[in-house]
Amino acid sequence: MRKTALVAGILYLATFLSSIPAVFLQGAVFDNPNFILGGGGTDTLVRFGALLDIVNGLTAIGTAVALYSVMKRQHEGLAIGFVASRLFEAATLFIGIVCVFAIVTLRQTGAVGSDPATLVTVQRSFLAIRDWTFVLGTGVPALNAFLLGTLMYQSRLVPRAIPVLGLIGAPLFTSWIVGYIFGITDGGSAWHAIAVAPIFFWELFLGLWMTFKGFRKDAPLMIEAAAEAASPAVSASDGGSLIGAASKAGVA
Repeated sequence: MRKTALVAGILYLATFLSSIPAVFLQGAVFDNPNFILGGGGTDTLVRFGALLDIVNGLTAIGTAVALYSVMKRQHEGLAIGFVASRLFEAATLFIGIVCVFAIVTLRQTGAVGSDPATLVTVQRSFLAIRDWTFVLGTGVPALNAFLLGTLMYQSRLVPRAIPVLGLIGAPLFTSWIVGYIFGITDGGSAWHAIAVAPIFFWELFLGLWMTFKGFRKDAPLMIEAAAEAASPAVSASDGGSLIGAASKAGVA
């Protein structure tokens, strides 16, 4: 299980290494309303940022797939739910990525014959879709935190203080999403910062712990897995003894 923890941990850290730079690299699209008309910004950087978002989505799926074989030992239903929520998160984020690529494509082709005002409206429309996919896609970690946090807390594969962060962050972040849907709050607000902090540190600490420490050896699931691994060896040893005894008896 050490390899499983290592792979899952690296993938969790990869989500941070890809998603954070992606925001800055795509800043020209988000901040410049005339980007589609050829305004400031470099297409290559925006494309690279979108590519990092794709990596973020794929690594998110990878964390769930890597952990499923272990988490199903604790509760198969929650483990399947975790995989499904990660898939939904990635699929939602990919919609926003397509919107960014579409804006870059229209900027490069110049959308011959199109009215500049119309193109600006198109950019705003694509960005509005992208913003909502970002809110909903990055909001899914609240569900992820509840599902995986519950599994990690019950299994004790990592120190319980880590999943507690996720379990605290899940309702907080959900409240911000509901507030955003009803127009009560916005991204970058104090509410947003407070709501996202526990989720941020939950995933960061989980990734670091699994990468450098692995699962706790005294966790019930680890003890159970060790016992299962030892059972075939014991059975084989017993079988060999029986065969040896029978052989000696036959010779005698």
